[in-house]
Amino acid sequence: MGQEEHTDHETKPEHRSSLQSLLPARLARSLSAQLLVLTVAFVMLAEVFIYVPSIANYRETWLMDRINAAQLATLAVVAAAERGVMPDLEAELLKNAEVKAVALKRDNRRELLLASPMQDMVAARYDLRNASILELCYDAFEVLVFGGGRTVAVAGEPRFGGGEFIEIVIDDTPLRQDMIAFSGNILLLSIAISIFTAALVFLALNRALVQPMMRITANMVRFRQYPEDISRVMLPSDRRDEIGTAERELAAMQGELRQALRQKTRLAALGTAVSKINHDLRNILASAQLISDRLSGVDDPQVQKLAPRLFTSIDRAIALATDTMKFGKAEEAPTRKQYVPLADLATEVVEAVLPVDETQICADIRIDEEEQIYADADQLFRILLNLTRNAVQAMEDAGGTGTLTVACEMTEGGGRLVVADTGPGLPEDARDHLFEPFIGSARKGGTGLGMAIAADLVRAHGGRIELYETRPGRTVFHIYLPGPDGSIAPATASAAAQ
Repeated sequence: MGQEEHTDHETKPEHRSSLQSLLPARLARSLSAQLLVLTVAFVMLAEVFIYVPSIANYRETWLMDRINAAQLATLAVVAAAERGVMPDLEAELLKNAEVKAVALKRDNRRELLLASPMQDMVAARYDLRNASILELCYDAFEVLVFGGGRTVAVAGEPRFGGGEFIEIVIDDTPLRQDMIAFSGNILLLSIAISIFTAALVFLALNRALVQPMMRITANMVRFRQYPEDISRVMLPSDRRDEIGTAERELAAMQGELRQALRQKTRLAALGTAVSKINHDLRNILASAQLISDRLSGVDDPQVQKLAPRLFTSIDRAIALATDTMKFGKAEEAPTRKQYVPLADLATEVVEAVLPVDETQICADIRIDEEEQIYADADQLFRILLNLTRNAVQAMEDAGGTGTLTVACEMTEGGGRLVVADTGPGLPEDARDHLFEPFIGSARKGGTGLGMAIAADLVRAHGGRIELYETRPGRTVFHIYLPGPDGSIAPATASAAAQ
């Protein structure tokens, strides 16, 4: 087995090569790499939208420069009209203007002022006077794709007046070459801007978002490995944005989870200890039961009065010890519901919790003798026992005086039991975790198991328990139990314990 485990953990050479081949895929899944690639892509896309009108404007400007140069050449022709233009001068003017022919329309007449011998036919005609931006963009890309070696005619507005329009004939090869050079410059500039912008955006977002997210992710992975280690709980920053909120909520969730795990660990340890003690406890209770049976033969009236209570208490203790073993294996025993005389049960509970010696704590049972409730008698006894014992202990700690009230209101939807006391009330920290074991205790040194057990038993009946009121001098609990049809009474104010 040891050799097999060593082989499993050992990294073989072919495995290393496969891991190295996976690095690009891991990099592609990295949030930082995705952010960088997307930033470059978006900046390049923005540059495309800038490039299209820019190349169209460059072409228009280039052609207007040729038109203006051609018009200046025509001014020389007009000035020498009476003497005529020498062929050498005409060729020089056309060369300087970089055109093949110049025509001017004025006085409703179109005049060819300059022209060189042309063998090629005009392949395309463009009019810059009323061209829209879409037409200019289309014509620009037409030159880039199909231009070069073509003879084209271009018409435009005369800059210096003297006519309706001026038209030139040119070879579009220089235009296409200049446009390609301009596109190359734009491309290089776009790449430089994209890289620079992407770097700035990446650094900003990496610092503001990616690094905090990596910190949160790393903390989650580390906390998952050993959630009970307090050093692995997230330490939130002072940020007030969504990242800060996520950090604080994660820290709170980890703290609650860690506390819940510690509580479950303690409960598991407690369950193990209880299961070990339970066997011996049952033997002790069995011996006590044998001894108590002998008390039934004693003629003392006081013994005869207290013996039934002692017998019942021992029987309940034995049943509770047996159910405790079942609890460690699964859950509480299923409820065995029947109609229970509530007044007798409440009297038995009160007698079990009130001090035997002289005390100023009294009980007020407001339940009719014929009142019955549909419940499991033993579990209902445990529910009331836990609630009333807590109430009596609270009044004893507050001075040993007060009144314990147990009342019942029967409704169409079942029954509402009321347990009230005149103690000091529950502290704030006990209210927040009232029905949680080891947390919700209101007494120093208490475990809070009584309220947790009572809540579990009430839920097993399909009912609910709630703290109706607590303040100095008064604490009231309501227990809602369903009727035989499963319906439960709505939560309303109770008059039984007023």
